[in-house]
Amino acid sequence: MSRTSSTGLQLIGNHFSGEGDQLFRAFDPVQQQWLPTEFREATTGEIDTALTMAAKAFIAYKKTTSLQRAAFLQAIAEEIISLGDELISVASSESGLPLQRLQGERDRTTGQLRLFANTIAEGSWVNARIDTGTPDIRQMQIPLGVVGIFGASNFPLAFSVAGGDTASALAAGCTVVFKAHPAHPHTSHLVATAIRKAVMRTQMPEGVFSMVHGTSHETGQYLVAHPLVSAIAFTGSFKGGKALYDTATRRAVPIPVFAEMGSVNPVFFLPGILLEKGPALAMQLLQSVTLGVGQFCTNPGMFITPSADAAAAFISTLQQGIGHATGGPMLTPGILHAYQQGLDYLQQEGVQVLGAAQTVPDQATPYLLQATAANALEKPAICQEVFGPSSLHIHAGSIEEVYTLARKLEGQLTATIHGTEEDLREHAGLIDILREKAGRIIINGFPTGAPVNHAMVHGGPWPAATPAAGTSLGTAAIYRFCRPVCFQDFPVYLLPPELQDHNPLGIWRLVNGTFAKMADS
Repeated sequence: MSRTSSTGLQLIGNHFSGEGDQLFRAFDPVQQQWLPTEFREATTGEIDTALTMAAKAFIAYKKTTSLQRAAFLQAIAEEIISLGDELISVASSESGLPLQRLQGERDRTTGQLRLFANTIAEGSWVNARIDTGTPDIRQMQIPLGVVGIFGASNFPLAFSVAGGDTASALAAGCTVVFKAHPAHPHTSHLVATAIRKAVMRTQMPEGVFSMVHGTSHETGQYLVAHPLVSAIAFTGSFKGGKALYDTATRRAVPIPVFAEMGSVNPVFFLPGILLEKGPALAMQLLQSVTLGVGQFCTNPGMFITPSADAAAAFISTLQQGIGHATGGPMLTPGILHAYQQGLDYLQQEGVQVLGAAQTVPDQATPYLLQATAANALEKPAICQEVFGPSSLHIHAGSIEEVYTLARKLEGQLTATIHGTEEDLREHAGLIDILREKAGRIIINGFPTGAPVNHAMVHGGPWPAATPAAGTSLGTAAIYRFCRPVCFQDFPVYLLPPELQDHNPLGIWRLVNGTFAKMADS
């Protein structure tokens, strides 16, 4: 029987599920067995209830102060930590990810909650702009409303129930209805329970956060199409993100969909550095490709070399190294099947196998594949993401072909260049091309691992993400869930506190719990 808590969290099961007829269970990819706890698909009625409560809660929640919301985010972080080893154990059984990786991911999750708490407590995030001319106009950011958020498969904590999307939406003053990813429903329940406790501790309004389960496309589509939803956040495949985006644009009132849909994350190796550090770079590339069984949206799925002579030692080391690489279980049987299908497709399109690791049943095998720049330009579909521990080597016959290939790339989350100082100075034009193609450009590094800080951009031009102006990591992620509004000729007593003190630079800080302008510099 379904129960709705006083905080708006849809409690599931006998204690875990809703009232829907559709039952499902999580799968343990290491033990290759279905886990025992059953969950139920949320009914449309339950989704309606969650969204109605969220819309009602928004009326009160949008009026909370930044300090109150900061305390709420801090409390969520504390409650997640208090879940202890149970959270890590459950997440590991549902994802196949090792305990140490999940402990780090838990720290990342609580760290970004605290980062957003500190950001909104400091106050300048509202981007106050004050023009005291005639008329007197003052502008700031205000929250959008109810946000529907979809959890990711590959990060059961950091891109899930209390991940960056939820943290930034709550920080902005939006209420949240979260659709748990069906690959880790029990993990999602535990974190949702932590949020529920934080709601009660900090006396946030009823309905500020709810969670629903669903395995069917219909559940997600219903959430996106619902008239009470003001924005959507999604992390996952291009197919899934595009379907939600299309639904949102067909609504009577279209809403923004902030979808991070992955990319191939090209890595360009220039001639000088290949001659200088080729073998060492090859081993670093292999580590990045196989990290976490390749299950990162920033996995380097393609790398480009411009010269056979310069790349000879680099390629030889790659071929030797891939034979000793190890794969592992993927997050779900469906993801493993899609990975194998992607490899098969590339080989059917004439892409050659450069090398592969030993095959292990029910695990993803690391692969290196190879094609020429001419192949890639003729058949751009071979440059699509294959989610898993593989990468496609594009051998260009000249630096001109490298530039041509870069210009033809679709939008990417990341683009990387390896080069000596001489390489980089000589080929600064490549950087200029890639600025138009990616949200994050990396010099002499690898894209796996995206720090959460004030400057990070995790997004990029279509089809990596939509819209290109957003980011799902870093404190700038808060602006996905806000809009600017200006107040013209308002008496001071009617203005929001953030706009009541004049500062010609528009820079604000919290001082002893109230907003005050910084000293002019």
